[in-house]
Formats: sequence, C-alpha cells, structure tokens
Amino acid sequence: MVDPTKWEISTKRLIIRPYCKADYEQWWQGFNGRKPSQYKFDEGRPRDMSRFTRKWFSKWISGFEEKAKNDEMYILGVFRKLDGAAIGKVELVTILRHDYQWGMIGYSINNQYWSRGYGTECVKAFTEAVLNDLEFHRIELHINPENTPSVRLAHRVGYQLECKRKEFTKENGAWQDMLVFYQNSH
Repeated sequence: MVDPTKWEISTKRLIIRPYCKADYEQWWQGFNGRKPSQYKFDEGRPRDMSRFTRKWFSKWISGFEEKAKNDEMYILGVFRKLDGAAIGKVELVTILRHDYQWGMIGYSINNQYWSRGYGTECVKAFTEAVLNDLEFHRIELHINPENTPSVRLAHRVGYQLECKRKEFTKENGAWQDMLVFYQNSH
C-alpha cells in the first residue's frame, strides 16, 4: 500500500496529490477565480473571500495527513501540469475495510475549468489509484439524481448505477435521494 503522505497521481494533464502549505497561493487563485454559481449543485465563488487566509488554509489542511495515515479519509488537490493551477479537489472516505474494502469518492472542479474533461480525467485516475494503490475493492459515488453533469461523469468513467437510495443524505436541511454508482477492483 502507498504512503498516503507521499501519494501522487499523474495523468496526461493533471497532478493529484495531498495539499501542502505552499499550495495556498494556487489554491486561493483557483477558489477566488470561480465564476458565480452555474447551476443548483455549484457553490460558485464566495461573496467574501476575506476569511480564506493563509492561516485558515493551514488549519484546513492540517488534519488531512492524520486522516490519511489513519485510513479514514484522503483529500487531495487537483493541479494542472501546464501551469500548476489548483483546479479542484478529490476525496475518498473509507466506509468499511475488513472483508469489504469499501469507500466513497467525492470530487469538485472549480467552475472556471469546466467543459475541458478535467473532472473525467481526475475521477478516472483517482478511482484506479484507490483500487490499486490503496487496495480498495468497491468504490461508490453518491450523486443527487438532479445533478446530471455528475451522473454523466459517472457513466463516462465506467461506474455502474446500482440503485437509488431514498432519503439517503441530508442536504440543506432536507433528506435527499441519492443515486449510488459503483466500481469494483478487477
């Protein structure tokens, strides 16, 4: 199994790796450069960026390494090879190890980088690395049925639709249905 603090995934155009304190400027530029919300499932650019200081960033990433070492959660930045731009993040939550080796992936690409295939490239590479490097057997994506861009992405990267779980997760104070997509190790 890979050392989660040194884990780096390289694709044709992207580097996916743990954040470090030196990433603050690139992260801030990417986060601050987001356009206003493009649709219901896009947070868009925050109105006030003043709270996202270097100190906040350091605190935000400080627990990531410990969670990875404990095999609880892996949160990695997605950086463009061309110029080092921080274009998003991807995460894996360990649901259950033991006889299951089961986890769930989440992802977000800053909206100014949409429609360039970065999400597909990122999720495909991250899924393969999770299955191979971290030795998971089953990975799930939980997607709101109304989030059609994420549903299309799941299909593009080879996830299979398993079911719709009714009132599965709480979002904005209300229980929401989720589509469950999965991919297993081969």
